[in-house]
Amino acid sequence: MLKTIRSTAQLFGFACVLAAGTITGGAIAIGPARAEPPALISPGKLTYGVAASFSPFEFQKDGVFAGFDIEFGAAVAKQMGLAPTPLNMEFKGLIPALQGKRVDIINSAMYINPDRAGQVDFIPYMRIGNEIVVRKGNPIGIKSRDDLCGHRVAVTLGAIEETYARQDDVKCKAAGKQAVDILTLPTAQDSILSLRQGRADAFFDSTPGAAEAIINVPDTFEIAGEPFESGTQIGMAVRKGDAALKTAIEAAVQATVKDGTYAALLKKYNLPASGSIF
Repeated sequence: MLKTIRSTAQLFGFACVLAAGTITGGAIAIGPARAEPPALISPGKLTYGVAASFSPFEFQKDGVFAGFDIEFGAAVAKQMGLAPTPLNMEFKGLIPALQGKRVDIINSAMYINPDRAGQVDFIPYMRIGNEIVVRKGNPIGIKSRDDLCGHRVAVTLGAIEETYARQDDVKCKAAGKQAVDILTLPTAQDSILSLRQGRADAFFDSTPGAAEAIINVPDTFEIAGEPFESGTQIGMAVRKGDAALKTAIEAAVQATVKDGTYAALLKKYNLPASGSIF
């Protein structure tokens, strides 16, 4: 009788172990397997690099960070149980800061291109086009990028628009036309100011950025021609090969889309629903 009771107790205990985990190669694995948690610059915080000069994605209002990316980043961090911690810097310094482990991720409407994808790993979250912005009345009569030969075009230093302007310059020269005079400036606001002051004839900006500029000063600027390069995506970025953090960010982004926050932010910042990649 005692032997039966002991055997029953042993079987019960063994069943409890099986319920809690599995036996593999003589070892008992307790509970479900979990992915390796991402390493962070500061525990409990999602520290991200941002160039807060690209409205409506990221800007400062009365000394406070605002914009789509700021709120989207906060929502993603919340899904991860972390506190969002932005670190503001010039756009050209974002990738070096990420590689130097000063930030966990880049969250700054960074356009995805092959060169950048070779340096960081992206988590795409939006599709974006670009516009040519000119002074009200379009005094030079610019209708497309083909009309920019011999004219001054302002772009943000290191941004994707600089790449497009340099492509136009090469095309103009190859056609035997005058070169594009490219003005590379630290921020999008500097580009807008250069056009307003007459130091530039046009500036390249994203569709949402151009719309923001025209809404703010409708009697000063207008869009010339049709959008171009509208297949470009923007994304958050993690260090190359940081699979743990990339997986965690991707899951948090999906959760933020699923709960409706993403769509609400598109609407709040007047961004077209067609820009969604989800």
